[in-house]
Amino acid sequence: MAAVGTPKGERRRAELVTAAAALLRSGGFDAVRHRAVAERAGLPLSSTTYYFDSLDDLVTAAAERTSRDELDEGRAQLAALAPGSADTPELVELVIDQLLGPESRDGGLDAVLLRYERLVGAGRRPYLAPLMRELRGELDALLVEILVRSGRRLEPAALRDLVCMVDGAVISALIEADPDPRAAAREVLLRLL
Repeated sequence: MAAVGTPKGERRRAELVTAAAALLRSGGFDAVRHRAVAERAGLPLSSTTYYFDSLDDLVTAAAERTSRDELDEGRAQLAALAPGSADTPELVELVIDQLLGPESRDGGLDAVLLRYERLVGAGRRPYLAPLMRELRGELDALLVEILVRSGRRLEPAALRDLVCMVDGAVISALIEADPDPRAAAREVLLRLL
């Protein structure tokens, strides 16, 4: 990455990351291109190559911003949850929000598809692997906090199984063209919790 150095440089880099993250969240990895990011940020095309050594660096920054924003949303939901207050249905909805995104609450099939495409697409981008492992650890920690706050404890292996069951249910629903993959996740979680 080029040296940011000045407040203006830091602001421009942040604007590019914000634009790239918005494109990633709304259109997937293919939407994050130098020209599209610069246009969305309202900056010259050359700024993307000035502040980022490569498209991979820009995509990494977008993936990190997107995931950290999602984790922050989850932490805010957790902060609003009183200890021991969540009943099973409320807990299930909160866990699903973390795994599918809150946008999935309103029948956001496209949001679910984009989220899963982003997760699977990260596997095709080895440069994202370290970041994705770090973010997965943070997501797991958030899920543990949510479960503990609601009076449930899961061992790490059981948490991983729970996430795998939800992912499997969602992917099956997507394959079957189910317009509500969140309902499939809810059904699995209600059985497991």
